Amino acid sequence: MILEVIAISLTDAKDAQEAGADRIELVTGIGEGGLTPSYGMIEQVCGEINIPVNVMIRPHSHSFTYNRDDVKTMVKDIQVCKKLGASGIVIGALTEDRSINHETLNRLIDASDGLDITFHRAFDEVHDPIRSLEILMSYKEISRILTSGGKNKVPDAVKEIQSLIQRSANSHIEIMPGSGLTTGNLTQFMDQVNISEVHFGSGVRHQLSFSEFIDPNKIKSIRKIMKSFT
Repeated sequence: MILEVIAISLTDAKDAQEAGADRIELVTGIGEGGLTPSYGMIEQVCGEINIPVNVMIRPHSHSFTYNRDDVKTMVKDIQVCKKLGASGIVIGALTEDRSINHETLNRLIDASDGLDITFHRAFDEVHDPIRSLEILMSYKEISRILTSGGKNKVPDAVKEIQSLIQRSANSHIEIMPGSGLTTGNLTQFMDQVNISEVHFGSGVRHQLSFSEFIDPNKIKSIRKIMKSFT
């Protein structure tokens, strides 16, 4: 079972790794939902961390709909991430009618050139989650979908997550729940859904806030909970 932790700094990444995280999602602008971090941060984290580092590729927080200039920027960011040693990227792109944007997604995947790919929580804004899941399952390059089940907090979306897991069961794609999970509600959530990857952000920080540092004890507690389900 994989524990992914959001890092917004080199210190975050080091603390998460030492406490037992299996993978880092590296972002900046977390107050805006996560944006692409600086090249300097990507290089530092990838150079000093031994666990996989997946980098957010998101040029702005206006929406998940991108124009040609945005896509050029995203392609360049992906190319740089590969050069700097990132293990993967975190991407997502929608059309104006909240469907998966095939054209943009194809360009980003082509640029990834073998990097691990997560489709991020743009998925939570799609008009038709089941149809969108079917589309994403057709992309062999995409490893997982990060989702809160279309709700603000994933513990409120147990039925939705269960449905996505069931429908993707025979595919290569993992459903990775994230948003709103804490050491206090993880056990109950995992009692209800069968997951192999889980994503934590504010839930591993002091006072459950991104304005605070990572609390290593919370990561260690999560690892114990996860171990009890293996």
